[in-house]
Amino acid sequence: MNLIFDIGNTSTKVAVFDGRKKITSFRTRQFSCEKMEKIFEPYLEHIHRAIVSTVRETPEFIIDLATLHIPFVHVLSHKSKLPFKNEYETPETLGPDRIAAVAGACFLFPGKKVLIIDAGSAIKYDFISGKTYKGGNISPGLSMRFKALHKFTGKLPLAATTDKFRSTGRNTVEAITAGVINGVIFEINEYIRTF
Repeated sequence: MNLIFDIGNTSTKVAVFDGRKKITSFRTRQFSCEKMEKIFEPYLEHIHRAIVSTVRETPEFIIDLATLHIPFVHVLSHKSKLPFKNEYETPETLGPDRIAAVAGACFLFPGKKVLIIDAGSAIKYDFISGKTYKGGNISPGLSMRFKALHKFTGKLPLAATTDKFRSTGRNTVEAITAGVINGVIFEINEYIRTF
């Protein structure tokens, strides 16, 4: 079995896979080795490999994985053996989250031209053609856009994302909400259209 960590800016996602089958998974904002042992105790003796994608400094608990008797722990980086050619001019600055997304797309869509969209704290757009990573773009995510409007203006309130909003705001909060959410929707649609 394989233990997979996806450590983002906001949360950590962890999953156990047996081959291609996901056995269990969870998401948390606070993570510790003790928490992992408790949740994954039924699987620990069967886990032989762990792979970690982290956009932050490698957390201490990754080092502690050795105490869980996982024989192979790999922290993904630009130095990892990858299933694609990387044409990024500064490969050392390409985040492991983006590397993992590109590797996954190469696996799921072999030989195809693919636009990868990953919306989290930031929205990442990555482009592959065949087995070649061509590069990509990064823009602020929803939460960051809401916070920026509040922080960098004198009077705009901090609005929040919602599933239900008018396409045209009739008050300031609605205007911010519609502007931010529609802005992201239009941005994503334009990337898809021009791809």
